[in-house]
Amino acid sequence: MSDPRDPANRDNHDMPHYDGPAGGWGSVRGMAAIAGTEKPTPAMLETLARQNKAGGHMCTSCAWAKPKDPHHFEFCENGAKATMWELTTKRCTPEFFARHSVTELRSWKDFDLEDQGRLTHPMRYDAETDHYVPVEWDEAFREIGAHLKRLDPKSAIFYASGRASLETSYLYALFARAYGHNNLPDSSNMCHETTSVALSKVIGSPVGTCTLDDFDECDAIFFFGQNTGTNSPRFLHPLRDAVKRGCKIVTFNPLKEKGLEEFISPQNPVEMLTGRATKISYQYHQVKAGGDIAAILGMCKFILECDVKRRQATGRGVIDEDFIAEHTHGFEEFKAKCAATGWEEIETNSGLPRTALMDAARVYMDAEKVIGIYGMGLTQHVHGFENIALLTNFLLLRGNIGRPGAGMSPVRGHSNVQGQRTVGIAEKTALVPLDLIAEQFGFDPPREDGMNTVEACEGIEDGTVKAFISLGGNFVRAIPDIVRMEEAWQKLELTVQIATKLNRSHLINGKSAWLLPCLARSERDMQASGMQKVSMEDSLSHVHASFGKRTPASEHLLSEFAIVAGLAKETCAPNPKLRWDDWTGDYSIVRDLIAETYHEQFYDMNERMLQAGGFYRGNSARERVWKTESGKAEFTTPEMLSATGLADKEGRYRLITLRSNDQFNTTIYGYSDRFRGIEGTRHVILINPKEMEKAGLKAGQRVTLIGDAEDGVDRRVPGLTVTPYEVPDGCLAGYFPELNPLVPLWYHDEKSKTPASKGVPVRIVTD
Repeated sequence: MSDPRDPANRDNHDMPHYDGPAGGWGSVRGMAAIAGTEKPTPAMLETLARQNKAGGHMCTSCAWAKPKDPHHFEFCENGAKATMWELTTKRCTPEFFARHSVTELRSWKDFDLEDQGRLTHPMRYDAETDHYVPVEWDEAFREIGAHLKRLDPKSAIFYASGRASLETSYLYALFARAYGHNNLPDSSNMCHETTSVALSKVIGSPVGTCTLDDFDECDAIFFFGQNTGTNSPRFLHPLRDAVKRGCKIVTFNPLKEKGLEEFISPQNPVEMLTGRATKISYQYHQVKAGGDIAAILGMCKFILECDVKRRQATGRGVIDEDFIAEHTHGFEEFKAKCAATGWEEIETNSGLPRTALMDAARVYMDAEKVIGIYGMGLTQHVHGFENIALLTNFLLLRGNIGRPGAGMSPVRGHSNVQGQRTVGIAEKTALVPLDLIAEQFGFDPPREDGMNTVEACEGIEDGTVKAFISLGGNFVRAIPDIVRMEEAWQKLELTVQIATKLNRSHLINGKSAWLLPCLARSERDMQASGMQKVSMEDSLSHVHASFGKRTPASEHLLSEFAIVAGLAKETCAPNPKLRWDDWTGDYSIVRDLIAETYHEQFYDMNERMLQAGGFYRGNSARERVWKTESGKAEFTTPEMLSATGLADKEGRYRLITLRSNDQFNTTIYGYSDRFRGIEGTRHVILINPKEMEKAGLKAGQRVTLIGDAEDGVDRRVPGLTVTPYEVPDGCLAGYFPELNPLVPLWYHDEKSKTPASKGVPVRIVTD
């Protein structure tokens, strides 16, 4: 494949590129650009200085860990953008809504909607005028509660984005169950639900097993499908430190990502002054989208072959036979699968030569302690479960789960998405101690499983879902099949959006629609007992306190906690044990309730969350206690080598949806994808020059992508600019959420129902 770093190649194909490393002065300029756009309050610098530190506020961007001994500046480019975005001096007032109808605002771009600034007043949609109009909080709570009481509770969905605190999340889940349902999908349904399902099955724990200390002593890190330079840049610091002490990082990712190639630490004056970058990846393998099963199985095949040869030659093999015998189940079946699978089949499905896989396997065999890292490049596939199960197999071969310096470490997205599941936001009743909740609060919670994201969307389509409450997020924009879902959405009887800024989901309304603005995490939350603090859980299972100190954007804002409590008080039947007002006055009471419900992990929560680095919830698999059906860690034998759900055919491509560097989830900060060299637009399709030539395409040509899922539904996104880029053969890449209309709602991981957005079948049609 052509190399975009070759100047001659870029000249021939107008290949976009970025010559600098991740971090460095480019990161500083990126933050400065957003500061110039948002004009945040003067106190923003003090807020950033405290961000992700004990006594400060926890970033509302990614969920990466907060160290016990933080850097002087413990924030990254995207974390700073998120903070400036919410501390903007711009305001979206009732006067704005009086000037612009909802129909008009639907034609606006995502960036332009959020760029109006912070919402300042609770609003109600007036269908007669097609405008949002201001309303008092008491009226909003009373009317929404009355509407919910008229409905069958099981026809309502209570969705949660990943940013709400542990306290608010616990209260929201309690509200749903006191009202009468378990319909509690959250943003993990769209990204890492595959992790929860797969890891629970194979190691008995739904989350990763590593802590930050493990990165200080690992010998190798194997990285799959995660762009840390854009999605969790603070992670680059422990990666850089690991490389400098001799750790080897082997990366498998369809696209070359700057953050996994080279990095200059903005914390290091010498690197900033000299421009001397640290090379991050020792090896970088551009696996075909959906090819990770084959790639991992190929490495395992070679490792097992080497084990036999070394054992015959020296009497000592490569794999950890004692660990496998004592702690695992299913090894012999997997071993037989590796032996029976030919290299030609592995190469075809992975898109990589066997020599590359052998080179990667040698790094693994030479390392005593190995960490496996992955992101949505593994989870968002039809066979995402098998992706994660195979990576687990890979680690189990040499006992790399359950000891220091080794383990599985999925990188979660939104700041508290993992924590919300921990304290009860779950549609699966098996994950929640319902008997204990019944005893605590004097009501019998519903025992039937609720709906996840895909099931909620199906219910909205068929009319069985009548109401949708959204605790943050931009749900309608984030889900698959956007065009079809927006049409179905307007049949809902009630939609309620709790938010800080305007987004498209607020404009796709039910018959009764409400927009309830809340405080940002960085702002003061004053209640009856005084200033409140909240807590969140990071990607490595540590729980941290967060202190907001900034002046709220409007005197009319309420906290997320107070809004949830206000809705619950007007909706649920009277119950002396449901003390909504008392809890709103003092969040520490709710933390005591969390500690009572989940005592093993949250005992003494009010005190422990204040310690630097947070407190660790613990992880049974880290202790080699396997809470699986067999009581051991499970080797899984895959029935397929491709994680995609549809076979390749002439003219069909595998589409990978991506974030840009100026983006977090559906929030678009600007139009600069600096690390990929793409500026000023998001309507592009990335394709390698060889595939361009084969399809008769030219750089800059406008094309339409059409879905190729063979279900009779016309899915298309027009007006995309052909952009040559180093993408594997047979693959395309483009931006989320603009390309979400091409993802069928039914096209998801078979076991978790996570949308398969990293291998979408599409075709190119010239405009």
